[in-house]
Amino acid sequence: MKLEEIFKICIEEGIKEDPRGKAKIDKILKKRNEAYKKMEKEDKEFFDKEMLWNPFDDSRILVDDKRNIKNVMVGIDIETPEILLANELNKNGKNIDSVWAHHPEGIALIGLDKVMALQIDVLVKAGVSINQAEAIMQGRIKEVSEALSPQNSERVEQASKLLGINFLNTHTPADNHVHKYLTELFEKKKPETLKDIIKILKEIPEYKEGMKQKIGPMIFAGNEDSSVGKIYVDMTGGTESNKEAYKKLAEKGVGTIVGMHVGKEMKQEAEKQNMNIVIAGHIPSDNLGMNLLLDKVEKKTKLNIIEMSGFKRIKRK
Repeated sequence: MKLEEIFKICIEEGIKEDPRGKAKIDKILKKRNEAYKKMEKEDKEFFDKEMLWNPFDDSRILVDDKRNIKNVMVGIDIETPEILLANELNKNGKNIDSVWAHHPEGIALIGLDKVMALQIDVLVKAGVSINQAEAIMQGRIKEVSEALSPQNSERVEQASKLLGINFLNTHTPADNHVHKYLTELFEKKKPETLKDIIKILKEIPEYKEGMKQKIGPMIFAGNEDSSVGKIYVDMTGGTESNKEAYKKLAEKGVGTIVGMHVGKEMKQEAEKQNMNIVIAGHIPSDNLGMNLLLDKVEKKTKLNIIEMSGFKRIKRK
């Protein structure tokens, strides 16, 4: 199977698991297509046409020589050292056709702020008004955009091209899978205390592996006996939100945040609002999302996965 076919499966599956729902994604893509048609010819030259069908600006094929893909090196972070490692492994007969990262590089990294709009819809589902959710996220999105603008984003892509190694990444499609998986699991298990949440997470292979590496689930705010209340799963939408979101969530009755990582200000705000925070673990959560996505890809094409850069392949039936 070609890299483009694999990538399209990932986008399709990412849309299916998206908390906004397919109808909202279709609306977003329709709006983009309509805007493109109305553009002046000189503006179309600079328009990113992939945005017309791919709603995830932080997920891209960066290098593709159109070969059939069989051997793939998968990692959470792929940068120039990992590309050089793939090249060395090829010299030793590994025949790696492509590297596959979770975290974005190149144009996908610069697009990270664009996917944060997803968080608006997740906040609305938790009961925050659309106007408040938009106001909360606009400042944070601008902050991330400004932080990304000076990045030398093409470094890894150019290294990959020079060494003739294909390169793709899937960020939000994988994170969407984690978000839905944990949301449905907590709805089913109905944990009453933070100790119950930790116990549930530890039963998941990726988080169990995280515990062995000392990067597994932990309580950031609250204690084992703290009552859970309403759970807000914070696992998708590019990167973390801000403290204003926590304030509004507390007003809407959220008692516990379960996320990948939180900043100091957000932790302090949660404590101020008497909210709990359980950090499931960043890398274990990324592993869970990538594994759930790979399970679906491998139903349509058999790949030989070479694990590296914090990734461990765990298959589900």
